[in-house]
Amino acid sequence: MIKAIEQLFTKDLLKLQQEIAAYSDEGMMWEIIKGTNNSAGNLCLHLIGNLNTYIGAILGHTGYIRNRDLEFSLKHVPKALMREDIDKVIIVIKATLEKLTEEQLQENYPQGAAELPMTTLQFLLHLLAHLSYHLGQINYHRRMITNF
Repeated sequence: MIKAIEQLFTKDLLKLQQEIAAYSDEGMMWEIIKGTNNSAGNLCLHLIGNLNTYIGAILGHTGYIRNRDLEFSLKHVPKALMREDIDKVIIVIKATLEKLTEEQLQENYPQGAAELPMTTLQFLLHLLAHLSYHLGQINYHRRMITNF
């Protein structure tokens, strides 16, 4: 189960890298489409911060300190830097999940990040759904902004 979860995170994060790379004009990545709240760039920063926090810091004890406000207020972070940060979070996820046991998946997630108590497995599935949700928003944003 742990290996399957790691593979799904990696697959979606590699797709996130492809989406970010597909913006030929970096400025377009930071535009907000009428009727939406966030740019693709800010959603990408949010995903990086979210996974570094809930998998890296909490499960992997990496020491990562999140600044959620910056995930939505920073602008014009270079694509290359964002892609490097995605690479780094893939490494953090792999290293963290390799250390988890099947028994730990059934234990309660160590921090009450959700409204209801969840097992670690349930919370990891929640994080995968969150990643996929925002990945879809980024894909939609890119297609609307670039007309492609």
